[in-house]
Amino acid sequence: MSTPTPTPTPTRAPATASGSAASAAAAASVSVTPIFVRLKLSLLRNGLKGSSKRKAAYFGALAFALLIAFFATLGLSVLRGNAHAGAVVVLLAAVMALCWTFVPLFFPTGDETLDPTRLVMLPLRPRPLVRALLASSLVGIGPLFTLCLAVGSVIAVARGAAGVVAAVLAVPLLLVGCVALARAVATANVRLLTSRKGRDLALLSGLLIAIGAQAANFAAQRLFETGGLERLEPAGAVVRWLPPATALGMVDSASEGSYGIAAAQLLITVAALGLLLWFWERSLTKLMVTPDGSTIAAAKEKKKPVSGAARGGWSFLPDDRTGAAVQRALRYSVRDPKTKSAFVSALAIGLIIPVVNAVQGSGSVYLACFASGMIGLQMYNQFGQDTSAFWMVAQTISSTRDAYVELRARSLALALVTVPFTVVVAAVTAGLLGDWAGLPGAVGLGLALLGSMLCTGALSSAFFAYSIPTDGAFKNVAPGQGALAWGSLFAGMLASALISSPMIALAVYFSATDQKTMAWILLPLGVAWGTLATWAGLRLAAPAVARKLPEILLAVSKG
Repeated sequence: MSTPTPTPTPTRAPATASGSAASAAAAASVSVTPIFVRLKLSLLRNGLKGSSKRKAAYFGALAFALLIAFFATLGLSVLRGNAHAGAVVVLLAAVMALCWTFVPLFFPTGDETLDPTRLVMLPLRPRPLVRALLASSLVGIGPLFTLCLAVGSVIAVARGAAGVVAAVLAVPLLLVGCVALARAVATANVRLLTSRKGRDLALLSGLLIAIGAQAANFAAQRLFETGGLERLEPAGAVVRWLPPATALGMVDSASEGSYGIAAAQLLITVAALGLLLWFWERSLTKLMVTPDGSTIAAAKEKKKPVSGAARGGWSFLPDDRTGAAVQRALRYSVRDPKTKSAFVSALAIGLIIPVVNAVQGSGSVYLACFASGMIGLQMYNQFGQDTSAFWMVAQTISSTRDAYVELRARSLALALVTVPFTVVVAAVTAGLLGDWAGLPGAVGLGLALLGSMLCTGALSSAFFAYSIPTDGAFKNVAPGQGALAWGSLFAGMLASALISSPMIALAVYFSATDQKTMAWILLPLGVAWGTLATWAGLRLAAPAVARKLPEILLAVSKG
């Protein structure tokens, strides 16, 4: 009897190995760029869910940006055929590049896809990650606005077939160059910006922005006073060789028939973009493989004991809830990095604008109102400024009376800083202009404006609260809430102007009729008007805060 031969069992090892190799090859061939773009769109879409106010604010900001872009593009199109259009557009490109470099650094909108520290634990290689981040960065209101300006710029200077071909190349090069510049700088400095030194750097950002804004204002005044656009030619001749402005310089050169110069500018633009992407990839690689030691020195610092004089420096405040809330608000303005940055920026702008204009001899003593107006902006989003600490404050608010006392204390804390600062700035401006007769009127109008902004700020804090993230020194708005923040700010400023319009009209009347001796009446009227406006705003906002407290807590905790 023969023994049956056992049937050999087929091995599956080769199939498994080939399947693993195929899976690995398929995984390697998958691009992460579409994933990041969909992630960016999902963040934008999810940030608008569940809140009609956020939707209205976002689409309102989008419409406003498109409106400004339309008029800017129209104005650039009018320059077509102008002999100095080339200088204008290359300088505009340089300004756009500077804005893309520093504005996202100091005022990011909370886009989580652009924060490389959130990606260091993922198995992603730097080069595909750079492509994905660059593509996702092109989605948003800022890139759309830049694209519109770029199109308007090439319309202004493109002539002939060569100019059109150069324009088709220049628009994407300029847009990608600006976005890549912003992300490369942010990636290279992300460790600094998330450290204690970065939080202190926010103070410097406020000063730089204040000085930069006034320098731009002074340059614009000089341009309109001393002639036409021909004064831009010397600066334009230099900037047209600096990338990414070389992209628009290439269009101008090709339109004029200077094909060699256009080719050189194209080469410079492409080379600079490649070098920028290489630097971005290198910074990203270093960020992903190097441990974060930025807080080691900070952790070793010993906390200094608080002296008795420091504890007893608030003896002028009442020993009740109002005094405690005022002291808390004033301490935040000194110790919290973001609040301190906002105050420094407000103080700098409020002082620089009237003083510089007075030194130029073209100012007015009423420009001292910028002092009260800039600090009055700190009244907006009061509860969001507390971040997670507002949960402790909310535990003490159980009635409309509690909400009123809390808002009143916060208003008083701002007034303790703003009132003397407004008086000092107005006195310095009046001294520089020699217009001491207008000093009482300027102080009165400034206090009326302060009261109006305290009124609208309290209402905005009650109805349009939003969170301020704590994980970055320059992240001031949570994802999806940027349009809400800017919309409430601009709406509040407009409402403040309307509330104080009677005082403004009276000041204009005294100035137009040369009745400066009667301007002193603005001082008592301004004090009374500001006090009444503040009281009315607090009375209207307190019931809303008590009623909407859970909603406010949810809004400020999204960061």
